[in-house]
Amino acid sequence: MKPDFDKMNGIIPAVIQDDRTDMVLMLGFMNEEAFEKTVTEGQVTFYSRTKERLWTKGEESGNYLKVKDIRLDCDKDTVLIRAVPEGPVCHTGTISCFGNESTGRYSFIDKLEEILHSRKKEKPEGSYTAGLFEKGTSAIAQKLGEEAIELIIESKESDDTRFLDESADLLFHLMLLLTDRGYRLEDVVKILDKRH
Repeated sequence: MKPDFDKMNGIIPAVIQDDRTDMVLMLGFMNEEAFEKTVTEGQVTFYSRTKERLWTKGEESGNYLKVKDIRLDCDKDTVLIRAVPEGPVCHTGTISCFGNESTGRYSFIDKLEEILHSRKKEKPEGSYTAGLFEKGTSAIAQKLGEEAIELIIESKESDDTRFLDESADLLFHLMLLLTDRGYRLEDVVKILDKRH
C-alpha cells in the first residue's frame, strides 16, 4: 500500500510510535522520497518543510529510529511508523517530543530495563545490580534460582504481601539475567506470543 501524497501538496504526516512501549515519540512529515528512503533503508527519514530537504532522524545526534512496522491510515494520507529509538527522540533530550512519561501499562518495566542496562554499562560503585553483573552470569543465575525457591515457599503460605514481594524479586532477577545475556523481556514476550 502506498500513501496518497496528492491530498496535501506532496507531504503526509508521519506519527512515530515506540515499538516496545507504544509511546508516541514524535510527529514529522514525509514526501514521497522520504517515505521510500524510510522503507528502503529501515531508518525513519523525514522531509523538512523549513529547510526543504530530507533528513534522517539521528543523522546529527546518532539517535536513529529503527523501523519495525509501517501502516497507513484508512484515507492513506497519514503514516504510522513503529520504531525502536536509539536514544532520546526529542532535540530537548527527552524520550518523546511529548515528554518523558510513558503511559503504557508496564512502562515501569521499560524504565527498569533501561536502569539495568545502565548499571551493566556504567557499573556504579555500591550498586547491588552492578555488583551482580561483576560477579558474572553464574552468580546471577544462582540468585535467580534462590529467588525461585523463595517464591515457591511463599506460594504455600497465606501471606499475600510476602508472595508478591518474592514474585517481584524473581521477575527482577530474571530481567537481570536477560540483560546479562544481552536480551530484553520483550524477547521472551515474543516467544509467548508465537506460542499463543
